[in-house]
Amino acid sequence: MMSNKKVAVIFTGGTISMKVDPRISAAIPALSSEEIMSMVTNIDRFADIEIVDFERIPGPHMTPKKMMELSKITKKLVERQDIDGVVITHGTDTLEETAFLMDLNNFSDKPIVIAGAMRNGSELGYDGPSNLAAAICTVISEQAKNKGVLVVMNNEVNAASEVTKTHTLSLDTFKSLEFGPLGIVDNDEVIFYRDIVKHHHIETDKIEEKVYLIKSYAGIDSSLINFCIDNGAKGIVIEAMGRGNLPPMMVDGIKNAISRGIKIVLVSRCPMGRVLDSYGYEGGGKNLRNLGVIFGGSLNGQKARIKLMLALSITNDIEEVKEIFEKDFYTK
Repeated sequence: MMSNKKVAVIFTGGTISMKVDPRISAAIPALSSEEIMSMVTNIDRFADIEIVDFERIPGPHMTPKKMMELSKITKKLVERQDIDGVVITHGTDTLEETAFLMDLNNFSDKPIVIAGAMRNGSELGYDGPSNLAAAICTVISEQAKNKGVLVVMNNEVNAASEVTKTHTLSLDTFKSLEFGPLGIVDNDEVIFYRDIVKHHHIETDKIEEKVYLIKSYAGIDSSLINFCIDNGAKGIVIEAMGRGNLPPMMVDGIKNAISRGIKIVLVSRCPMGRVLDSYGYEGGGKNLRNLGVIFGGSLNGQKARIKLMLALSITNDIEEVKEIFEKDFYTK
């Protein structure tokens, strides 16, 4: 019934493309896109597949520049009338960052789904083909339109804006910790239980790479901030403690950065919850916001960095960057 749907599958590499090399007793990229697709049995009953080879790299080899290049390729594919949606295979270590960049950078109503694997092709229970099949079944669903970029793993459908990798090993590693998945893939059909109310977009074909990420810890001072300044930082994301608070020794570094026009975005190192200016002591959220620190809502550090990289590619105005991050989440 759905055989007339055409899906472009972009292969970028990752564990889904790997097998164990006996010479080194470790997994490396080895499987071609055709070999992987051949293991997705009977998929021709559901969709016509067009294979697009991007690269065959491990997840940690993905870079923001490559993510933007991938986004451009995906945009061209969804603009084609004969393409109903796009599936992207990706290494799981950086999957959520690529997915979020593409979610912010994508304006199409056509489904875009990213999937990967936690086990390589040499392991028992290789999950690559099943995840790829579930991703394709999601893309061909009419219900998947206008959902933004989705991540499909272990038969769960999650929003790119919410999902994160939570476990180094488990097949169900990708979770939306605060609100749960959007839906599931059951019996080759996607079933959605909720939707995303707000979709934020940043239209750009460039990316600002000089954006750093710092995780706070007890006793941290301004050394890392000053290092970033000395290395030409355009923006810094700081994973603060709890509700959005930092040790007072970081405040001078933040003042120094802001005085030089460097944008500081604050998120929490906690896995759930948003930052808020609840505390007024030195280094507290209120103090930081009064200094000009931008609040990043409930984004984690790696996603806030991606968003800041895109934001700084289109504007260096503090108020415009603040609007990009705080619109719909904070009052003026």
